Amino acid sequence: MESTANGFLEAVASATAETLRQAETTLPPDVLQALESALERETGAVARNQLENILENVRYAGEHALPLCQDTGVPVVYLSIPPTVPLTAGIEEAVAEGVRRATREVPLRPNVVDPLSRQNTGDNTGGGMPAIHLRRGDEFSITVLPKGAGAENCSAIAMLLPSRTGDVARFAAETVLKAGGKPCPPVVIGIGIGSTFDGAAALAKEALLEPIDYMTPYEQEICDGINALGIGPMGLGGATTALAVKVRTGHCHTASLPVAVNVQCWAHRRATRRISL
Repeated sequence: MESTANGFLEAVASATAETLRQAETTLPPDVLQALESALERETGAVARNQLENILENVRYAGEHALPLCQDTGVPVVYLSIPPTVPLTAGIEEAVAEGVRRATREVPLRPNVVDPLSRQNTGDNTGGGMPAIHLRRGDEFSITVLPKGAGAENCSAIAMLLPSRTGDVARFAAETVLKAGGKPCPPVVIGIGIGSTFDGAAALAKEALLEPIDYMTPYEQEICDGINALGIGPMGLGGATTALAVKVRTGHCHTASLPVAVNVQCWAHRRATRRISL
């Protein structure tokens, strides 16, 4: 029984490391297609040049198994756990071990520091890192969403008056306008609407896990408003400021309207692996 448990935890650590390697060095097909479509739409020489450089970077990183960006982010991990698997401290430690392996082997830039002393842990783990989110599921899976600071620092949250549902799109556009070129556009925007102050932020980040090759009419409307800003690729002007907008909602208090906007750069890195039990 103990050897079986140890084998499972080793599988979790190995899958975490390999999922991070995949996410850091390759883009998901829907994101790559969105960038290629953006290049087809752009008419300005500067905007086209920036998108061509991005796509060349993606190609080179994939061919040489190198990270897509020097900021390899912090490890955000979503665990889908079936009811037959007990959640133990060993699973969380196995995920952390996978992060340490990926840091050494990919390699990843050590980004995790103590928030006050700024002392670097050297392996991308520490208090609250990796950030692990738990979800119920029919099978055990690991999804990673590396988040770089350039985009994350531009994210925002607001507690709107409940009568201001029409201001959600405005708040999203204002957040992107203030960010300008800092998050390395074209960006992907995750929006969380409802829940609580912290719940809205969680919804916004979870929205970034959704495929971006389809948007609802509401998401498309917000995306069109953001693209009308003209910030463009790398903030140098153009028709494509956002590749997509994804929205997740949750019920909230009758007297509140939490809204969170989580910004992701063009390197919208995410990957998933499943572990057979």
